[in-house]
Amino acid sequence: MNTGSNSASPRPTAMLRAFGQLLRFGREQALSCLFPVVIFAALALTRMIELPLLPRYDWLLILCLLMQVIMVRSGLETRDELKVITLFHLIGLALELFKVHMGSWSYPGEGYSKIFGVPLYSGFMYASVASYLCQAWRRLDVRLVAWPPFPVVTLLAAAIYLNFFTHHYWIDVRWWLCLLVVIVFRRARVNYRVGESRYRMPLVLSFVLIGFFIWIAENIATFFGAWTYPNQTQAWSLVHLGKVSSWLLLVIVSFLIVATLKKVKGEQRAPAESAEPG
Repeated sequence: MNTGSNSASPRPTAMLRAFGQLLRFGREQALSCLFPVVIFAALALTRMIELPLLPRYDWLLILCLLMQVIMVRSGLETRDELKVITLFHLIGLALELFKVHMGSWSYPGEGYSKIFGVPLYSGFMYASVASYLCQAWRRLDVRLVAWPPFPVVTLLAAAIYLNFFTHHYWIDVRWWLCLLVVIVFRRARVNYRVGESRYRMPLVLSFVLIGFFIWIAENIATFFGAWTYPNQTQAWSLVHLGKVSSWLLLVIVSFLIVATLKKVKGEQRAPAESAEPG
């Protein structure tokens, strides 16, 4: 009787530990999503309450800028991460200008900060993805295993980004690019830390998971009027599931840029540390 009781006791302990690790992982993920959460809160606030003096898009820009300043001043983001986020703001804004011009979606509201029909706050929605990646990378101590050669990564990221533009004039090769991603990163793994334990995940799986959750976030954003797809002009409807592939590819571009910059930064830091006197 006692022997059976002792042999069964490790199972609840292991389950409690696994549950505790899951809670720690969720907490780190929630903290990493702080910038996106603030953007969603700002979208909801300005949708429910009409703020005075300025149009909604201008208030959204001010709130995003204010949050960015707070993130850096408080130390939640480093200056190097700010540079990455600014780069993503510009990349996203360029894509927005083109997509709105092509009629893929629109921003029907008024705003002093609109350029060619695109409000400047929209770039922060892309920047928030970079913010999440940078935050999660640091908080979970992410390390890459079996990372492909730099030229291959660069060419693949460039091809994915260019396809967002060229498919309006030529064939859409996104599924071929997805296949290339699977081939190039088939051996790559993400090594991350939760508490005192480290775990591994296939990199391609992490791409799919992030892309899916961004699609969910996109539905929330369009519900609160962040932008409008042609099928949502009369009434809000669920964003087509096919958009997951677009977000998947955009996440891959984001991840590849962040990973490359982190890798370069790490290589620059290593010689400097080895040069220090013992």
